Amino acid sequence: MKSTHSIAYLLVLFAVVANVSAQQDGGWPAWRGADGTGASDGNPPTTWGEDSNVRWKVKLAGDGTATPIIWKDRIYVTAVVKTDKDGDPKEKKSGGSGRGGRSGRSRRGRGRGGFGGGGGDTTSKYHQFLVSAYDRTTGKHVWTKKVAEEVPHEGAHGTGSLAAASVLTDGEHIYAFFGSRGIHCLDMKGDLKWSQDLGTMWTRNSFGEGASPVVHGNTMVINWDHEGDSFIVALDKRSGKERWRTKRDESTSWGTPQVATVGGKEQVLITGTRASRGYDLKTGKEIWSLGGMTSNCIPSPIISDGVAYLMSGFRGNKFQAVKLAGAKGDLDESKNVLWELGSGTSYVPSALLYQSNLYFLRSNSGVLTCVDAKSGKPHYEGERLSGMRTVYASPVGAGGHVYVTSRSGVTKVIKAGAKPEVVATNELDDTIDGSAAVVGDVIYFRGRKNLYCIGATKGN
Repeated sequence: MKSTHSIAYLLVLFAVVANVSAQQDGGWPAWRGADGTGASDGNPPTTWGEDSNVRWKVKLAGDGTATPIIWKDRIYVTAVVKTDKDGDPKEKKSGGSGRGGRSGRSRRGRGRGGFGGGGGDTTSKYHQFLVSAYDRTTGKHVWTKKVAEEVPHEGAHGTGSLAAASVLTDGEHIYAFFGSRGIHCLDMKGDLKWSQDLGTMWTRNSFGEGASPVVHGNTMVINWDHEGDSFIVALDKRSGKERWRTKRDESTSWGTPQVATVGGKEQVLITGTRASRGYDLKTGKEIWSLGGMTSNCIPSPIISDGVAYLMSGFRGNKFQAVKLAGAKGDLDESKNVLWELGSGTSYVPSALLYQSNLYFLRSNSGVLTCVDAKSGKPHYEGERLSGMRTVYASPVGAGGHVYVTSRSGVTKVIKAGAKPEVVATNELDDTIDGSAAVVGDVIYFRGRKNLYCIGATKGN
């Protein structure tokens, strides 16, 4: 009897340990990680190169700039492939209720967009929009699913891509958002379960579409800010059916929404040029708003310990810390705004919250600032990272270090904390625009050509 009980106990213990291990090793399920802060409890290497600490490197089919996501033994990426097949671009819907209508706004936007060049012209070639899975250990290709094929109605910025939004997973399904090409739900084997067409998006200066969705419980939320009738929409993640839609008085933005629990109720937060706002996740009703962001909002909100951190950095600078408890109505001049900063903020990259500090870059440059998240007071600001010219990827934190990656494939590894101590400079032979993903002792990079798995290897 004692032996039987012992065996049963060991089996239960093994199951619990295995479950905990699976949860801890679950991965990087969305573009800024499991909690949306850009931080990981992993411990990847601090040094690597094309000839060292590269566990595997695989060439990707098609183009893309999205961050890869990782779940258990798989890594998932999106891509777009331009075919040789000719066709005519078609606006799928026009006019009415934010479903592709342009509300009299210029199709080409309102002046320069600030990336350093205009968007691409409409093409006459069909493009295939793909989701692919790779083995996390070996890099072996597992499956690819084509979820759409059409002639895009507009192009993307010269450094952008028509596959810019990251996929996300709840551990049961993969959700791939291609904007005007639809939102698509696949099972973990790559079989399509449902697709939903939200219309046609017209972005400022044809810079392209890039905001990723967010999933909380059974609800998926999508930001549809563009040069037409903007809105935020919630879908049932199980069926793709629309739950609610709320109009937004906004022009194009690229920020991924985030969800916070406030007083036992969920709010979805999204930044905007006219105002950052919090909405009731269940109904879509606006709860609060706060002005102050710049135009072309791209960085996503960070939520931690009941505080939302909101940032933008084109033609101006703004960083705001907002206490969510009790936030209602117009928060301008409100005590809910804990602190504000007006310099050094990011245009494209989102901030990193790591070990009680916020790290962010000046515009799209390799100039780093670190502030205390609670007070907003700087530990250091304007720290120039040599050899880092242009940065689109958002910094990530892991193993007591901050990783900053430039478009040229250079990654600076900085010791986390109050002093800007660079511990390593690493380089890969690829253009890297997507943010890194960290799981355990491995860091993954998606380049424009290759997918990299960086981890300690024998002899290094």
